[in-house]
Amino acid sequence: MDFSLPEDARMIRDTVARFVQNELVPHEALMLQREAERGYSDMPALPPELESALQAKAKAIGLWGIDVPEEFGGQNLGALSKCVVIEQLKHSIVPFVLPPDSPNLYMLKWACKGKQIDRYMLPYARGEKKSCLAITEAGAGSDASGIKTRAERRNGKWVLNGNKIFISNARQSDFMIVIAVTDSEEGRKGGMTSFLVDTNSPGLSIPSSFTTIAGEYHPYAVYFDNVELDDDQVLGEVGQAFIPLQNRFGVRRMEIAARCLGFAERCIKLMIEYANQRKTFGAMLADRQAVQWWIADSYQELETARLLTYRLAWKLDQGVTDLRRDASMAKIQATEMIQRVVDRAMQLYGGMGMTKALPLEYISRVTRVYRIVEGASEVHRWTIARDLLKNGVPSDG
Repeated sequence: MDFSLPEDARMIRDTVARFVQNELVPHEALMLQREAERGYSDMPALPPELESALQAKAKAIGLWGIDVPEEFGGQNLGALSKCVVIEQLKHSIVPFVLPPDSPNLYMLKWACKGKQIDRYMLPYARGEKKSCLAITEAGAGSDASGIKTRAERRNGKWVLNGNKIFISNARQSDFMIVIAVTDSEEGRKGGMTSFLVDTNSPGLSIPSSFTTIAGEYHPYAVYFDNVELDDDQVLGEVGQAFIPLQNRFGVRRMEIAARCLGFAERCIKLMIEYANQRKTFGAMLADRQAVQWWIADSYQELETARLLTYRLAWKLDQGVTDLRRDASMAKIQATEMIQRVVDRAMQLYGGMGMTKALPLEYISRVTRVYRIVEGASEVHRWTIARDLLKNGVPSDG
């Protein structure tokens, strides 16, 4: 077994690491200031002109279309390379995302057909359009089968009605992937359909947002009031949204795990730096057993989560179609790991760890959300247990 990264993944990792140190870390203070000042508004963490400049610099050094297929103009480096890139980006707290956002890319790649490729897939792959997934409802969080939003056939059209909540990037998106019930008798495995819905469609409104503890997570409510859709806005097959949706969730859970890896490594480096500098009661912090154990435990937990996350990305690149158990394991371990690591780092720094002079308090807030979004930890544990109780322990892991 070869646990080393492929050469192309190592090269792009090093490129991103330099980009993060030179282009993102210098803007952390500005980002924290804007986040503190915006209050209940959805003002972006970075000024739009700075965001555009960073995107242009990233594109100029080849950080573009990393996991986009070559036929769509991308580099086709795969999920593992994208995972490594996301990990490196999260060595900084600046919420910078390289387009296109992978989960929706994979869902579009799997399901787009005909006119949809030119209208949605290609502009999205080129970074010219942004998208979001609209699935969560007031009565349907981790249990996607509880959605009530309906799409009915009327006069040759699909007519969409219902409400969604906690939809990330809704106001910033050009189109949504909306999950709706098209046959209530068939349930989630035959009665749910995905639709491509332009955000400027008549009857679609985004009236409110939710201010959360996480600066980069500012979701919205979305209402659909008799939104009319053509047949060529059905993504995939009618009634068959469930499996592509589950695979899309697997990609997002991989991304969240990768974010946690980057944040954790940043925390550990800060801990090591401070422990080697700070002296209390006549001794260096680095000489105190409690501090040594914090650092040792944090590093071991980071490496454990990294192996699970990289294996998940590798399986995706190998064409494995059922990633539910692997994605659940990676998300649980990574999201719970970073909470322990950042807590130790804040404890080590004491009062300074609570301030915006350091990135720790921000990391603590952002990563707390990760244990809820894309399925709560408790639901993922249930998913893993249910699979094992039904199928037993797999011989190949």
